[in-house]
This record gives sequence, C-alpha cells and structure tokens, in this order.
Amino acid sequence: PSAFLYDEYQPFISNSSPSSLSKHPKSAKLGNVATYPLRQMAATAQFSLQIPFPSSHVPSSSSSVASRRLRQNTHIPKTLFRPILSRPTNWAIRMTLSPVDQKQASSDSSSDSDSDKGSNDVDMAKLVDFLYEDLPHLFDERGIDRTAYDDYVQFRDPITRHDDLDGYLMNIAALKHLFRPKFQLHWAKQVTGSYEITTRWTMVMRFIILPWQPELVFTGTSVMGVNPKTGKFCSHADYWDSVSNNQFFSPEGLWDVIQQLRIYKTPDRETPKYEILKRTAVYEVRKYKPFMVVETTGDHLAGSGGFSSVTGYIFGNNTKTEVISMTTPVFTEAKDPELSKVAIQVVLPLDKDFSNLPEPIEDDVRLKKMKGGFAAVHKFSGKPTEEITREKEKVVRSCLVRDGLSAKPGCLLARYNDPTRTWSSIMRNEVLIWLEDFSLD
Repeated sequence: PSAFLYDEYQPFISNSSPSSLSKHPKSAKLGNVATYPLRQMAATAQFSLQIPFPSSHVPSSSSSVASRRLRQNTHIPKTLFRPILSRPTNWAIRMTLSPVDQKQASSDSSSDSDSDKGSNDVDMAKLVDFLYEDLPHLFDERGIDRTAYDDYVQFRDPITRHDDLDGYLMNIAALKHLFRPKFQLHWAKQVTGSYEITTRWTMVMRFIILPWQPELVFTGTSVMGVNPKTGKFCSHADYWDSVSNNQFFSPEGLWDVIQQLRIYKTPDRETPKYEILKRTAVYEVRKYKPFMVVETTGDHLAGSGGFSSVTGYIFGNNTKTEVISMTTPVFTEAKDPELSKVAIQVVLPLDKDFSNLPEPIEDDVRLKKMKGGFAAVHKFSGKPTEEITREKEKVVRSCLVRDGLSAKPGCLLARYNDPTRTWSSIMRNEVLIWLEDFSLD
C-alpha cells in the first residue's frame, strides 16, 4: 500500500522533505509516505494509511485524484476523500483497507477495465465547445441543457451547496428571479484534471427586491467535473476572485455579498461603457471603450477648480451655442506620480462625433479623446476629500503590485453625484488607475 500511494501522489509531494514525518518516529516510511498501524484484529488486520503534505506542497483544491483499486485481496473505494482548502496547511488523507475475496476482486477488475474503456470515449474538446454554446443561456428563457448533467450533480460556491440536479436548477431559478443576472463567459478549457473543464466568467446582477436595487458583481472560475462513465457533468465548484476562503460555508463569502448590498446613488445618466473582467476584494478590473471628454486645468485631485468652465461648454458656451446632454461621472485626472498636475473633465455623450463637436470658446478648455483600455477601479462612498482619495490610490496601487499588474502613473477620481444634493453616505466615488495590460488567462 505504501508503494502504491507513493506512486499515486508523487506529483504532489515530490521535492518535499521527509522531516514532516519526524513527529511519528515509529511509522514505517517509504520516501514521503508512511503507514500507521491502527489496530490488529485477528483475521482482518485492518489498518489505515496517512500521507502528510508540507504546506508548500498542498495539492490544488481543483486537482483530480484518480480512483484506483488495489489487487491481491485489498481494494480502495473508487470515491476518495478530496479536501477543499482555503489556504496552504498541513493535511493528510486517510484510507482504510480491508480484505475482499478473489471472486470480488476479479469482478472489480473487470468492472474497472470496462470503466476505463468507457472513459477513453469522452470527448472533452466537444464538451468544451458545448459549454461555450450552453452557458451563455444560464439565466435566459432557454436555460441550460439539463441532459448534460448527472442526476446527482454536486454544486457548491462559498455560500451555496446542492447535491442533485433539481437543487442545482432551483439555485439557478432563484438567482434569475431575485437578481436578474447578466452572465458573461470569458473562456472554457481544460486546466486541471483529465476529466475537468475550467471556465472563467463575470456575473453582474441587481437585487431587485430591495428599493435601491444594489448591483452585485462576482467574477471567478468554475471547475466542472465530468463523469467518465456517462460523459456528463457530475460536479460544479465556483471559486470567487473576491474571497480567499472558497469553502462552503465561507463567512468571508457571505460578508462579500452583504458589503455589496450597501446604497450607492448612481444617477440615471449616460456613462462611459465598460466591461467588468475581474473583481477582487479591493478593486475591479474594467475594460473601457474609447470615450470623449471636455477638460480644463484643475486645482486638486479632489477639488472642483475648473468645473464651471467645462460645464459651461456643455451648457452652450461653445462656438455653436449648442447645449449638450449632461453625463456622469465628472473626472479629475492626475497625470503624474505625485498627483499634482490635475485636469477636470466632463464626459461627452457617446453618440457625438468628435469632428462635429463645437469648439470651446474659452482658451483653456479643450476637447480630448480618451483611448479607454484596462483600468483598476475602487468604489467607495462618502465625501472624497484629497486625503481620502490619495489613500485609496495608494491602497489600490499596492494591491496591483501584489497581484503582479503593471499600473500607469497617475490616477482618476470619478464623482457621480452632485455634492449639494446627495448625502455623503450614499455618494458613489471611484478611484481609477489605468493598467499597461491585462489578461484573464
């Protein structure tokens, strides 16, 4: 058994130190695998096996552990315990072996051979293509194809768990009824096990039963397990980018949901178009489409100097005396690392043609095309003072360094509300930092 387990888990424990077993000096060892006598019982001689893993070599929670059978009068059940870990810790797998007669072993061998033969017929590439076609219908009237799932498909995310297809579909229906989700599939491919497909997605939804209808955003990956016997999906595990503990039940996951229920007052006006690619606990990564602004020199990042000049342009102080629709947000952009060179900007309607826009009358007011691109955005409420804004910028930039993302100098403060007509507790403000590049792979 020790030799079998050593071969089975070698990919996980290679290069790890046997010193982790030193607290069990009486155990029989083979490399990094040890057998521990549990008890001696006359004819059965039952015992267990324990495999310690150093914290630096913990298998991924999405790793598949192949189920095999030991011959010569012993067998391991096909379904092995696979822990789901929220952080690297020392852990072990224990398995109890018991004798079986030769007739049963022979039958099991034949059954396994048939199973292995059937599993080779699973076309994983075809299932990937199926998910690209099927998952976009997760929350629309058509819905997903339930025939592609086992009756006892297991679903879990940080706050939800179901162990059959009916519960799985009920969860989808509840989300559809209460939140009106918009689901976007970014990609699907094999990343982890031979019979697992990983998808990356974004889901944006509104909790419509609350009067202020808060927007909730979740991004992450799903690991879809495939039953090699049936070729159907037998498990679905969601991993949110915004929490580190993705186990069920995760208090961190529940708190992440509760925090998104807070009130933000967002005016019903046109705003630059963007797509949310990833949401962490601190910031969102958005991909902005190009947009246009009218700008002039400002005084401070959180100041309002120059605001009357740019709003004067859209209210008719231009060469055509044309009144242009008001949009949101109002940007103040600091273009240098010290955040000292500031411009204040008002976004222009997206249906305007830059070449046909009227020219500003004031000399220090100018029109500008914004290229768009990838940005890390942190949303917060309250009055955006200079001190608070700069502190938010530092926090976001620190997280970007931690996450290995390259940020451009400077930042933008986006203010969505009229400060004279909005309670500070429900104001929507955002600090935006442009990124050099970003990839979801």
